[in-house]
Amino acid sequence: MGAAREARPEEGEPATNPDPTGAWSLVVPLKPLVLAKSRLSGAAGPLLRRRLALAFAEDTVAAALASTAVRDVFVVTDDRAAAPALSALGARVVPDVPAAGLNAALAYGARAARAVRPAAPVAALNADLPALRPAELARVLAVAGEFPRAFLGDAAEIGTTLLSASPGAELRPAFGGPSRQRHSASGAVEILLGGVDSVRQDVDTAEDLRAAVALGAGPRTSALWAAREPVRRAGRVDSRPARA
Repeated sequence: MGAAREARPEEGEPATNPDPTGAWSLVVPLKPLVLAKSRLSGAAGPLLRRRLALAFAEDTVAAALASTAVRDVFVVTDDRAAAPALSALGARVVPDVPAAGLNAALAYGARAARAVRPAAPVAALNADLPALRPAELARVLAVAGEFPRAFLGDAAEIGTTLLSASPGAELRPAFGGPSRQRHSASGAVEILLGGVDSVRQDVDTAEDLRAAVALGAGPRTSALWAAREPVRRAGRVDSRPARA
């Protein structure tokens, strides 16, 4: 059983704060679901993988919008299934106009956010943080706000889960692979803050997913993962959704 965690939006409940006071605009990129989370192939078949990728994004966006530090979330995606699902949670969905990869999408999303609120601080946030806790995100953003640009390393201490830019500063995203080193080299300040595991635990592998579930994944991810049906095939376990 996962650790006890703070209350979070459940299915059917509004994801946004009823009286949002947060300053931050967040940009969340999401590639087409058919291409997402390929490294989960050993633990999930193609259909479950797509469903998990969407569930990760939904739980991430719902928790982000529930944070007192966040005013709005811009999701950059062209996926026809994900767009309405995330919009229903309260996110602003913008198409991936550059269609030139993750960092181009993030830069475009930051410009879209600032077109709405030019004086707002902006942060890029991974779409695969299914255990994200609103209060932990607020703590990270409070520290990020002290610097022109700042970033939070992932649980593996190789990548990045959040990159921020204060008003007037360019985001300059360099996500992908060893992005922690690249963001540091670009002049962004690393956020060294304990007790924010949910903001650091992104999911690329089955081991990552187990760690997120142990932290306390959101309702959509938890339901999908709990419903999988282990099937041994060719000496390995293949996880598929259980039949109703």
